[in-house]
Amino acid sequence: MYVTSAKRLTNDGAKKMMDTAVALANKAGIAVTIAIADAGGHLILLERMEGGRFHTVHSSTTKAVCAASNKRMTSSRGAQAQELDAAHALGLALAAGPERWTAMEGGCPIIADGECIGGIGIAGGDWATDERIAQQAVESIGASWK
Repeated sequence: MYVTSAKRLTNDGAKKMMDTAVALANKAGIAVTIAIADAGGHLILLERMEGGRFHTVHSSTTKAVCAASNKRMTSSRGAQAQELDAAHALGLALAAGPERWTAMEGGCPIIADGECIGGIGIAGGDWATDERIAQQAVESIGASWK
């Protein structure tokens, strides 16, 4: 077969995840930036909450793209989920290119019926909070991050 049908994240799905993430961040009392990318790593939505630090725009975008590309949560593991030391983590980020790979937690893939349809990145809280918000935002549209 030379052609296949593919699922994609809709704008409504991205907006629902954005609303969920903003509400969770407000409840936690933190200002974060939320980035949502499609399966190809192209930005769909980006919001920096009032009071959010400007560097979190780049962090959240990189987390979303990396999660979509690797089809798994962002972490200090390599593309094949191998442990990385600091030199290899930095080397991988440099080799992947600007805003393509990060070792920071807070990025989740968006998986629908076993197919990765995008990624969401949260930056501005502690890593555990960023990760929790991302996971719950994905779940809010009936998708999975596992």
